[in-house]
Parts: sequence; structure tokens; C-alpha cells
Amino acid sequence: MQVFEGERVPLQKVKHVSVLRFVTEVNRQILLRKRPVGVPAVGDFEAASAAVSVPEAGEVLLKNLYLSIDPAIRGWMSDAKSYLPPIGIGEPIRSGTLSQVVESKAEGWPVGQVVQALAAWESYSVVSSQMLHGKVEPIKGIPLSTMLSVLGGTGLTAYFGLLEVGQPNAGETVLVSAAAGGVGSIVGQIAKIKGCRAVALTGSDKKCGWLTEKLGYDAAINYKTTDVRLALKEACPEGIDVFFDSVGGEILNTALTRLNYRGRVVVCGAISQINEAELPPGPSNYLQLLAKSARMEGFTTLDFASRYDEARAELARWIREGQIHYRDDIVEGLDEAPSHLLRLFSGEHRGKLLVKLTDAEGWE
Repeated sequence: MQVFEGERVPLQKVKHVSVLRFVTEVNRQILLRKRPVGVPAVGDFEAASAAVSVPEAGEVLLKNLYLSIDPAIRGWMSDAKSYLPPIGIGEPIRSGTLSQVVESKAEGWPVGQVVQALAAWESYSVVSSQMLHGKVEPIKGIPLSTMLSVLGGTGLTAYFGLLEVGQPNAGETVLVSAAAGGVGSIVGQIAKIKGCRAVALTGSDKKCGWLTEKLGYDAAINYKTTDVRLALKEACPEGIDVFFDSVGGEILNTALTRLNYRGRVVVCGAISQINEAELPPGPSNYLQLLAKSARMEGFTTLDFASRYDEARAELARWIREGQIHYRDDIVEGLDEAPSHLLRLFSGEHRGKLLVKLTDAEGWE
């Protein structure tokens, strides 16, 4: 397992030379064998091999370099209705990827280009150009993998969720659940950049120390060993102006009682109930939204697709200036993807989980 912790680094383009070869390999895949009941298990997946598909008009053939491991994958594995259709039984697991175009029948997406995409757990994917979320250029001193983390989906989620949905103002208190995860670890740092007080909710004392000592959170609460209601009263004495929530459940219910007038709840996810066969009742304290003239709003980064370049430029500037630090937890090999996904639900990780499949060709 490789762990990369980003520090202050210079941003500078390096030479890009395409030396791609004709694809002759078998396409290795990880398929959905059966729908999970509760927490996913390794037995819900199966390895397979297939021929490499040929793109049609408007499509590209991608060689996948990195897989993004996200809670959304668990939702796609169920048959519940969502913003994307469920993964079919026997189909490759859907995933955000960092990929390289090896054959193109889509205008504007040349062979050799590295892209962010919505593809799958497989060596090669054929996708519509509509599933390509941006071109990637090399940045000297910053690993390519960051285009799936702090400069990719993780950073974009934190950026738009906090700044556009949460709309924090200087001097306000921002509470973040799942704060040691890929998204939460960036949210608190953006909150500090914007002059806010940042308070973290996480699941271990070690994570609390990392969040306050390394990432600059003003306070961190271990929800597993602390009375959260009392801890929030102490850590947020003037209440909560923005709650960036990726957990849901009782954490959300408790935080609602500390919400300030005109407070904002940003619904990023609900990992506490993502493995439940039947959804639990909604938060009993939801009338706090009425009493406080507050609002609770969900979002996906696709809502802001036209502004991805803007967000990446800002995030890159903050990395360059040393205002944002990040941690990428990377394992190598397609076969490691299922077990790496399971770490999302065990609390055994900090930062962003990624799987490396191969290197980009022709890039330094």
C-alpha cells in the first residue's frame, strides 16, 4: 500500500509525448456477482476476462490508470433508484477513473490524452464522450493520482459542496462529519481558507490528532467515545452555521439541534445507512430547519460540471501556496479493488482511497 501525503509543491507542466501501442491485451474486469446485503463482502465480486471492445461514433476506448474508491459505488451496487442506474449483475463495477485514450471516435478527445472519466473496474473501457469529465495535463511535483483526489472528484465535491451549497461566511462555524475521509479532509481546510472555524467529527483519537495538528481543524470530536451532543456544545459554543454531512443518521439528528438561525446543512452522503436493507426513519429533529429558518440541500458534482476547471485552478493554487494538504491511500492491482472498497466501511483509512492499475504511456 502506498500512502502519499501532499505538501507544498511547485506547479509546472512537463512534456507530454504519446507513444501508445495498438491494444492486444485481454480486458481484465471485476464484476458484480450479487447485490450486497448490508456491508459488502469480497464474495459480492468476481474476476473475469473479456475481449477489448471497439468504440463507435462518439465513443473512446480508455486504458484505465487509477480507480477512484467512493461511497457512491455501494449505492450503485444496489437496485435502488438513484441519479444513475444500478450496476447490473455480471457487469463491471462502475467507478470514477483516471484513464488514457487509446482509440478515439469522438471529436476533441485525441489518442494519448489523459482524462477523468466515469468508467469501470477493468483494464479497458469504452465510454461515450459524455462520460469524460475533463482533460488532464501533467503537473510537475504533483502525482497524477491527485486528479482523482484533491484535484478530482474529492476536491470538486468539497469545493462546490461547501462554497456553493454551504455558502460559508468568514467568522462562521463549519462542522464536518466523516472529516478524515477524502472529501471531509479537504472541506475543513477550505473552510479555514475562507476564514471560518472548522470542527471535525471522526471515529478515532488518531484521526482527531491528524485533523487538528496536520490539517488545521480548530477542534475534532471522536463520536465513538464521546457524548456528541455535549461535545458539540463545547466545540461549537456559538452554534453551527454550516454542517457538511456525509454520515446522516443520529449524527445529523444531533447536529440539527445546534444549528444557528439561517444555518445550512449540506447533504453530501449518508454512509451510516448506506448498507441498510431498509432505510431508517428520517431525522426526528428536522423541524429545527423550520425553527431556525434553515435549509438542508443535497448536490452532486455533476451539478457544477461546467465549472470544473475553475475549481481545479483554485485547488491547485491552494496546494501551491501550502494552504491545502492531502493524503492519497493507494494500492496497486485490479484484484485489490474489492478489499480496498471495504475499507470505506471499516473506518480503517484516512484521506482518499485509490487503486493503481498502470502508468500512463508517454508521460514523465
